[in-house]
Amino acid sequence: MEFSTSFGWIRLPLAAAFILGSVLTATAQIIPPFSPPPAATTPDDDEAEVAEAPDVNDPGVLKGIDVDKLDWSQLAIDAGTLNDLIAAKKRAKAAAKDGMDWSSNANADGSSGVKVKQSVSSFWDTRIGADMTVTKEPTTMSELLAQKAENGGNLPQSSGSAWAAATAPGAGAIWDKTAVEARVDPGSEQSKLGASLTKSMPLSSDTSLTLQNGYSVNQQGTTALPGVGGHVTRNYETDQSAKVTVTDTGTSVTAGQTLSTTDDKWLRKVGAEQKLFDNVTVSGSVGETSQGAINKSVTAGFKKSW
Repeated sequence: MEFSTSFGWIRLPLAAAFILGSVLTATAQIIPPFSPPPAATTPDDDEAEVAEAPDVNDPGVLKGIDVDKLDWSQLAIDAGTLNDLIAAKKRAKAAAKDGMDWSSNANADGSSGVKVKQSVSSFWDTRIGADMTVTKEPTTMSELLAQKAENGGNLPQSSGSAWAAATAPGAGAIWDKTAVEARVDPGSEQSKLGASLTKSMPLSSDTSLTLQNGYSVNQQGTTALPGVGGHVTRNYETDQSAKVTVTDTGTSVTAGQTLSTTDDKWLRKVGAEQKLFDNVTVSGSVGETSQGAINKSVTAGFKKSW
């Protein structure tokens, strides 16, 4: 906030003299004993120094300057050059968006979770990436023994999986979006191929319904041992869910069921999610398990993109 008065220029020399005198007094207190004393100043000198600064609003500020000889071309901006600058800025922003996106977070056991993804093509929104867990190298003997004790006498190993995903449009009024994802984990010899079909429809002005059907194939391999050949097992799974979202309150309720070849029966699950404020949500769910017990969970999360 700025304040201005009609007599501000009358008080300025006195205020400048007061401030300058205070600074010189404080400086004199820390001058070494054998340093020469500073030159004395008078209020007239201070007023002369302040008067040397011209006022841009003074009509005589351009006195002695030939305006016709000034190079005004320095202020000229070619419209084509301006468009080139804007286009270059957009290209740089697009390149940063299409480049590799790295993110990492520290885990409680000292390891780090590293994720990297990159857009391959805007057609069908195709992406590739990798999710890795990088273990922390022990720096002392106590850390080495502690890590071995927590992992059955062995040092923890880094692991990771590679994935590829694509999002395609649906088929008219049947469904809106098709998502396909493939994931491979060489360390554990696991792979997964899945697809989902999504249909969204409004129920009212602030309520919507989302239906989703998912299908996946999970493959697990075993390492061949001397005298025992390796083999591959596959598990087929399908899931169905319905989600009702209330936009005004940030509340969503989900009900679904899952069937797999290993369970051989439908496992039902219901859940709810509530948005508390910006980027912070709380969710809870209750679901059946293949052993017959009920699985309950409550989680809170924070998500921010930039």
